[in-house]
Amino acid sequence: MRKTVLVLVLSSFTCIAHAQPGGRLLATGGATSIEGSAGGGIVPWAVLSGYGTRDEWGGDVFATRVETGDYRLDSYGAALSLGNRLELSLARQRLDIDALAKAAGLPERTLNQDVFGLKVRLFGDLVYDSLPQVSFGAQYKRQNNFQIPSLVGARRDADTDYYMAASRLFVGAAGGYNLLLNGTLRYSRANETGLLGFGGDRRDSRSLLKEGSAALLLSPQWVVGIEYREKPDNLSFAGESDWQDLFVGYFPSKRLGLVAGWADLGEIATLEDQQGLYLSLQLSY
Repeated sequence: MRKTVLVLVLSSFTCIAHAQPGGRLLATGGATSIEGSAGGGIVPWAVLSGYGTRDEWGGDVFATRVETGDYRLDSYGAALSLGNRLELSLARQRLDIDALAKAAGLPERTLNQDVFGLKVRLFGDLVYDSLPQVSFGAQYKRQNNFQIPSLVGARRDADTDYYMAASRLFVGAAGGYNLLLNGTLRYSRANETGLLGFGGDRRDSRSLLKEGSAALLLSPQWVVGIEYREKPDNLSFAGESDWQDLFVGYFPSKRLGLVAGWADLGEIATLEDQQGLYLSLQLSY
C-alpha cells in the first residue's frame, strides 16, 4: 500500500509539472490538511484543492511534518479536483512514537495510516456567491499496524469520518484585509485522527465534533490564521486533547504554497504538553 501511495503522488507531481494552473484566485484552494483534503493544516475547509474552475480540473501534492519533541508526524499525499465540484484525495500518515515505545516497552516504533478522501461542493462559492461555500466530505481511514491500538482499547482498525464544512471569504472586512472564516462539523470515532484506531473501551460510537479556522489575507501571497479541532475521548488509558494551531502561509504563485505553524496538541497517548513546529509544502495546479 505504501508503494501505491508513493506512485500516485509521483504521478500527480508529473501532472503538475506539465499542467497550467486553473482560473481561481491565488490561495483560494487553501493549504492541505494532514489528512489530504484542502483547507488548513488540521481542519478541512469547504474549498477544493487546486485552482480549477467549473470547466477545469486542478489538484495538488503535499508533504507535511509536525515535530513535538516526543512525537513526529509525517504526512504526504495528493488530491484531484474536477470542475470545482468534486475532490478526491489520498494521504499516508506515519507517526514516530519512539519515545513512548522506549518508555512503555511497546513492540512498534511507528503508527501508520492511509486516508482516502472524497469532498463534494454542495452549493455556494467562497468569493462570488451570496451564500458561503458548503461542502460535504468523507474520509475512509485504515490503520495499518493495529497491535498497539488494540492493546490500549481501540475497537477497530478502519472507519469513516463524515464532515460538513462552510467557508466564506469576506473581502476588505478586517481593516481592508480579506478575512476567511470556516466552520466544520465532523462525525467521527477516530482516536488521534485514527492513528490509534477507532472507538474504544470508554466509548465506541461516533461523536459530533466542532472544528474551525480563521485566516487573514495580508496580501495575495501572505496569510496568517488560527485553527481549532475538537477531539473525541474514547480510550480510558489516556485523555485525548483538542488541537489548535497558529500558522503563516506563503503562496508566491499558484504552483507553490508553503505553510509554517505552531501546533498545540496537548496530551497524546499519556505524554502531555505536546507542542511544536509544523511545516508543509504544497505544489498545486
